[in-house]
Amino acid sequence: MTSRRELAAAALLGAVGAGLAAGFTGRTWATVTVRGGMNLMPSLQPLTGRSLSGGVAALGLAGLAGIAALLATRGWARTAVGVLLTGFGVLIAVLSPVAVRHAHVVSAAANRTNLTRLTGDVTVQVNGWWIVALAGGVLLAAAGLLTVVRGRRWPGMSARYDRPGNAPRQGDDPASLWKSLDRGDDPTSEDLQDR
Repeated sequence: MTSRRELAAAALLGAVGAGLAAGFTGRTWATVTVRGGMNLMPSLQPLTGRSLSGGVAALGLAGLAGIAALLATRGWARTAVGVLLTGFGVLIAVLSPVAVRHAHVVSAAANRTNLTRLTGDVTVQVNGWWIVALAGGVLLAAAGLLTVVRGRRWPGMSARYDRPGNAPRQGDDPASLWKSLDRGDDPTSEDLQDR
């Protein structure tokens, strides 16, 4: 696989992962039901992923910003972005199942309403959307790891327009560049190094 394809694969993998983590926190992850006691009818309290763990959505959005940084950086900076993406993905994968633990869901429902303060049987039904967010975290972490391992070899965003070679050229001051343009010369060509 070429370096450009690896970069595209990491960016796509990370974008999908971060999108899944950020996008599916608006879905109902759990529902708290209170039956019996003083209430004749069961009371329901749906809880979204954002209300159970705002960190998952925030980390997903940070992951999307990290993908933009992945495309714009090179070298050690790209490796640092890969480390951040890996960290974001791992945190998403850890926070998603923690958010739907029974005690946490009941506590979050109690903070939003007084349903759980009523006497009666409290049940928690967990939906599968947290698994989608967890999978997004795993994908984001995989993109980050791929970036850490292989990212320093990938081309940068502006590599196409960079001067070939790293040797400093003579006459790189702005005045000499303008003079070469006035003469009709290409100031970026290698032939002008001797002038």
